Amino acid sequence: MKTMTNRSSLRVRSGVLIAALVIALGACKGEDKAAAPAAADANPWPQVAWPLAEDAALEQRITELMATMTVEEKVGQLVQGDIASITPDDIRKYRLGSILAGGNSDPGGRYDASPAEWLALADAFYEASMDTSQGGKAIPIIFGIDAVHGQSNIVGATLFPHNIGLGAARNPELLRRIGEITALETRATGMEWTFAPTVAVPQDDRWGRTYEGYSESPDVVASYSAAVVEGLQGKVGSPDFLDGRHVIASVKHFLGDGGTTNGKDQGDTKISEAELVRIHAAGYPPAIAAGAQTAMASFNSVNGEKMHGHKPYLTDALKGRMAFGGFVVGDWNGHGQVKGCTNTDCPATINAGLDMAMASDSWKGFYETTLAAVKAGTISQARLDDAVRRILRVKFRLGLFEAGKPSSRAVGGQFALLGAPEHRAIARQAVRESLVLLKNQGGVLPISPKQRILVAGDGANDVGKQAGGWTLNWQGTGTTRKDFPNADTIYEGIAQQAKAAGGEAILSVDGKYTQKPDVAVVVFGENPYAEFQGDLQTLAYKPGDEADLALLKRLKAEGIPVVAVFLSGRPLWVNREINASDAFLAAWLPGSEGAGIADVLLRKPDGSVQHDFKGKLSFSWPRTAVQYANNVGQAGYDPLFAFGFGLTYADKGDLAALPEESGVTGDEGASGVFFARGDAGSGMALRLETADGQGVTVTKVPDALDGDLLKVTGVDHQAQEDGRRLAWSGKGEAVAALQSHTALDLQRESNGDVMLLTTLRVDAAPTAEAWLSVGCGTGCTARVALAPTLAKLPVGQWTRVGVPLKCLAKAGADVAKLDRPWSIGTAGAMTVSVSRVALGALNEAEATVACPDA
Repeated sequence: MKTMTNRSSLRVRSGVLIAALVIALGACKGEDKAAAPAAADANPWPQVAWPLAEDAALEQRITELMATMTVEEKVGQLVQGDIASITPDDIRKYRLGSILAGGNSDPGGRYDASPAEWLALADAFYEASMDTSQGGKAIPIIFGIDAVHGQSNIVGATLFPHNIGLGAARNPELLRRIGEITALETRATGMEWTFAPTVAVPQDDRWGRTYEGYSESPDVVASYSAAVVEGLQGKVGSPDFLDGRHVIASVKHFLGDGGTTNGKDQGDTKISEAELVRIHAAGYPPAIAAGAQTAMASFNSVNGEKMHGHKPYLTDALKGRMAFGGFVVGDWNGHGQVKGCTNTDCPATINAGLDMAMASDSWKGFYETTLAAVKAGTISQARLDDAVRRILRVKFRLGLFEAGKPSSRAVGGQFALLGAPEHRAIARQAVRESLVLLKNQGGVLPISPKQRILVAGDGANDVGKQAGGWTLNWQGTGTTRKDFPNADTIYEGIAQQAKAAGGEAILSVDGKYTQKPDVAVVVFGENPYAEFQGDLQTLAYKPGDEADLALLKRLKAEGIPVVAVFLSGRPLWVNREINASDAFLAAWLPGSEGAGIADVLLRKPDGSVQHDFKGKLSFSWPRTAVQYANNVGQAGYDPLFAFGFGLTYADKGDLAALPEESGVTGDEGASGVFFARGDAGSGMALRLETADGQGVTVTKVPDALDGDLLKVTGVDHQAQEDGRRLAWSGKGEAVAALQSHTALDLQRESNGDVMLLTTLRVDAAPTAEAWLSVGCGTGCTARVALAPTLAKLPVGQWTRVGVPLKCLAKAGADVAKLDRPWSIGTAGAMTVSVSRVALGALNEAEATVACPDA
């Protein structure tokens, strides 16, 4: 509870930091001469001086190039397309300014594409942008990617802890070094722009992107942002600034993404402007002062207005008051959420101050409508030229016009940089410094490596789980051990040190053993997720799933000291798990270097401490599962473990038994789960219906429609009767459906690659047409053919069948107001068992239903 008394000093330091920043930078010559008001006025936005002096020669070069560009070429610079939806030939024709590789976009559509394939793709797009054989100007394309915890899209790259762990380390210089390494490994694989750092200040840990934030404290975030930018880009004024070993940074997401109501991703941040600036803008002044070349607009709204269309903030505050001299890029089709806009048509976003739209899969339509808007005067020539000039200025600063193709640049193709030993050593240091010890009853830690150590839990030997989302694909799911050749699992790290010291580490995921161990290390936690797929309804850890708790309790009951290593992207209510453990540490999402955990848990062979705990909570730990307003400085602040808490080996780590009442009432559970453990999700019911909509609501099993047209019984999958067996007689049409009491808005999910996943088993294949459908009222049903997929599945085997939400939207569903998010029907005979229906990632599906033509 240390930091309760430190809040006033934090505020003082923050005020001094901003004041010093304004004074120190006030004399610098800024590029943007649009004057900001005097500091004495009531404007809450800080004044910042852009650190790059105006370069007359550079500006002249841009002016001369722009004088030769057609309006079509200028508009092209404003558009960024995703590699899954655009080809080098498209670049030759449309002369777009940028491409990106989104979280699920890879060479050949394979998440495990080789580094050489990535580099070849980068070369192909670059060469297309420089090819004038079909006309147009040779303006190099810029390739952006989410290298957010290392170059995390590439097999073999160094994977650093996610930002939540780095925030616990309180080490800006470490962050600078991480930025340098990320830049090197990104450049080696052909890209020159990363969509990082995230300087969000998460205020509700139910938010699925909490782990992308360094801290709930704006002071911690502000202390990191400049260091990361300088690590990625190099330091302004130094010879290595934006050289071939560095990349363009993108400070994001502007603005307020961490403050949305109820932690809903892409939601609305309802806040005064003064608080918006104090909390959520804290990371921007230092990043701008460090010369961040791009800023990314946020999906969220602020007081009802989408940031992609917010001119007072994008133009007046960011580019004016804060003198940002780079360019503003959008997020994935974020412009389409602006009022009056669609993904393919949004002049309002350019007029608001967006310079480059991330029109990922909508680029062609967006290009055409933006061109038409310029020609019609809806977008002025001055606004167009300003956006183009900003983009070209960044490209010239980066030296792209002289750089040649990516493979011929300073470190292009130097794949030995991926997971290089010195890079992994820094990542391992980051893991050590990020760990936060919450309990150490009786001084059970550190552990002697000479003992017999049982390493248990589903996170013990799983690099994908310890790395989290944004790892080789968007959600970080579906990976295998071979995908991480330059990594150590947590078990492997412990085993290496135990063996070297004469001890033994035994891997047993389920915790079973033949010879009683001296101590058990149990590694468990959240499964990988990203963005809105990680949004929660409460802070309860895996509500309804007590497998991890049961494992801890069993080992404890067998008289074995239990050390819990908790993997998570946020603090969660785990009082029961803490009580069932002798030691409990928050390991966050450590990345590729699981051995960093062994460095701290295990003693040296001589018995001395190898590395002590250094991590301090950068997020307050909840006392209950419903303690959402839990940020240091808030009224009534009363966390279980306060911001800044973290034991060392010198501290007495005993902890009295914690209360085990979660505070959750009603049927609140995991969001995005419509059916699990034999029951419909929160606010839903399972219905059996005939073709005319008549039927029964299932409250117990067995149950059936009249005449046994469709019958439901209990079935076992992973637990007793955790599934439902649906048997159609073939005597007439019938459906099994999940009916929601309130309309569900899945529009944001359909904007990405989210699937409607059904975990099922075919017990008897359909004898007639079968379908999966969703509904939103009369005339708003979307249906996809299911029989061809079911017919290919092996009978009697559980599998996950996916339907992309965008397919259902394409088929006619209004995904913003679904009241029936799932139903299966047929008029023939068919028997299917179902154990789970939920939203999931593209690569979680083992079979995918074909999208309908529409």
